[in-house]
Amino acid sequence: MKVESRNEIGSNKIKKMRADNIIPGVIYSRGDETKVVKVNNAEFAKVFKSAGSSSIIDLELQGDTLPVIVKNVQRHPVTGFVTHVDFQKLNMSEKIKMSIPIVLLNRDDIQVQPSILLQLMDQIDIECLPSYIPKTADVDVSDMDFTTPKLVRDTDIAKMEGITILTDLDEPVCSLSSPTITEDDTLELTVEADEVPVIGEEE
Repeated sequence: MKVESRNEIGSNKIKKMRADNIIPGVIYSRGDETKVVKVNNAEFAKVFKSAGSSSIIDLELQGDTLPVIVKNVQRHPVTGFVTHVDFQKLNMSEKIKMSIPIVLLNRDDIQVQPSILLQLMDQIDIECLPSYIPKTADVDVSDMDFTTPKLVRDTDIAKMEGITILTDLDEPVCSLSSPTITEDDTLELTVEADEVPVIGEEE
């Protein structure tokens, strides 16, 4: 993704940039001077939709290619328009700590039915070299039952080499519960049953 150095400073110039669909941003890394940049909104939206905050993005800046991850995205509270983005430059030989989003696979193929799937955790904290960063932490829920929740250790990244899981491996990721009938539901069923006419009963 191509970014450019930014000279625009001050609220008025920043507002004009955003009106022109240009997003202000910064690139920072430990030991390096923070770079002030700008990026086309449409291009950023396309790349971020695919990469998210857990995939490496190669930024092209003044002839250099910088491996980064999206560290923070600020949005307008009403329109949702991206107002600022922070990129973190990666040292490919240095481990990084980050959070990986959890994805529950085969939600529609759960064998125990009827049932309610409850996701108890949205992300897992890990540490690894940038080249080992997974995009998601996946767990198959098709074989779940009511008594055994899926744990962090059941995700695919818990079995991957080069990745250290910082979250407790015994932390539950999701669980399966049985639908319950409330008192109101029972009352409704009772009323409906009373309204059914009995054959042979006189009016």
